[in-house]
Amino acid sequence: MGAKATERDVITHDGPDKCVIESWISFGGNEEFKGAERVLTRVKRTVATEVDPLAKDAKLRLGNFSVSLVVKDLSVSRTFYEKLGFSAIVGNAKNFLIMQNDSSTIGLFQGVLEKNILTFTPGWDRNAKTLPGFDKVRDLQQKLKTQGIVLTTTSDASTTGPASLTLVDPDGNQILIDQHVPRPKK
Repeated sequence: MGAKATERDVITHDGPDKCVIESWISFGGNEEFKGAERVLTRVKRTVATEVDPLAKDAKLRLGNFSVSLVVKDLSVSRTFYEKLGFSAIVGNAKNFLIMQNDSSTIGLFQGVLEKNILTFTPGWDRNAKTLPGFDKVRDLQQKLKTQGIVLTTTSDASTTGPASLTLVDPDGNQILIDQHVPRPKK
């Protein structure tokens, strides 16, 4: 039989958010050896703070980004993008399909759009889950107008909930800002 092992833990605190646990072991009362060290750190949770999107220097929170593509045959396009590693996450298989590959999202649209379009969805993360805080499309609309950006379609500012707006960048690329969900109640 071998020598009897004795173990002891030494716990030290390094401020209110960090704790170090050292495990020491000795055999038969001889010299101690450090067996392990674990550092525990308190994780500070961050809560989404409300930002006034109309503030002069406020960064616009446009939401999840995807590219919406006009396709001739949804089934053929789906097969092609599946070969590139995309998987369908939502759609009706008749005229639209949203697909993802890692952090990339595309929308395939048959008979719905006239041209390819860059799409932002305020209120959604990339998994179509509602965010706790986001800039509503009508607030974004007001901010864009005050910045002198011409909008090609707008939302009715007197309403609330899901809505959209469109604009065109200087190179003719269409952009859709499409809010699908109402803002969560506070």
